[in-house]
Amino acid sequence: MKPSPFSRLTASWLIAASASAVAAAPAPVDLSRPFGIAPGWQLLSHQGPAIEDAGGDPAPGALHLCITHDHGRTCRPALDDMFAMPGNKSVFDTAHYLDEARVVHPRPGHPLLWVQVASMYSGDGDQRVGRVALAYDRAADRFVPVFRQWTGHNNNQEVRFIDKGPLRGTIISAEPTSDPPFGFWITVNQMNGSGHYAPILSYRSGTRYGDGNPLAVIDSEMPETLRRLKLWQPGQKLPLPDRACPKPRLIGQVLWCTDPPAKPLG
Repeated sequence: MKPSPFSRLTASWLIAASASAVAAAPAPVDLSRPFGIAPGWQLLSHQGPAIEDAGGDPAPGALHLCITHDHGRTCRPALDDMFAMPGNKSVFDTAHYLDEARVVHPRPGHPLLWVQVASMYSGDGDQRVGRVALAYDRAADRFVPVFRQWTGHNNNQEVRFIDKGPLRGTIISAEPTSDPPFGFWITVNQMNGSGHYAPILSYRSGTRYGDGNPLAVIDSEMPETLRRLKLWQPGQKLPLPDRACPKPRLIGQVLWCTDPPAKPLG
């Protein structure tokens, strides 16, 4: 896949010699052409002064994201609360990394802006990761969220916009369960008639946390996800991930591309 010009800010962007140095912010993202709207619409990013993270290492400063058509004088809207928790002020409520900003198409002629940001790292390497999909509302002349969700990072959580295949245009999440046997809640969100996303399927995975399967959870669960939505059935060609899958097979309801460990981890 061609690298995105809006990929995650890394430590190489920082001037570590000074805690007050400012990290370079990503370039503006043009929204006028892909959305077919008046010139001047952009996603602007401003990176605050560099800070120290929980481990005392240099980290990018707070990230301010603004969708604007007047060079940032007004935001329509600002994206500064993608994982803030009401009533619970925390250093992890603020974005410091821009992981992704791209235009996606759940339907032909229906673009969305997909943005993913992350907080600073905690002492154990965890982060809050927030995602939002926004549509342009012509009547209000602004961008409006049609999907938003944040998760942690350390337990193989993922929220993915599906670009192709029978689930094209859906958003699938995998979030860890809180009770044994430890697995994941798989949720498929689909755009409804109002243009917003809503769940159409949720189930507990056959994939287990620490089972040694190197596939991402969403990929290992894809056959079962499609089966439950009546889009695939056993005996048909297995739905495979984009990455190489030398030994594709189902073990139980879970897709494996390698030999499982003799003794599952965890």
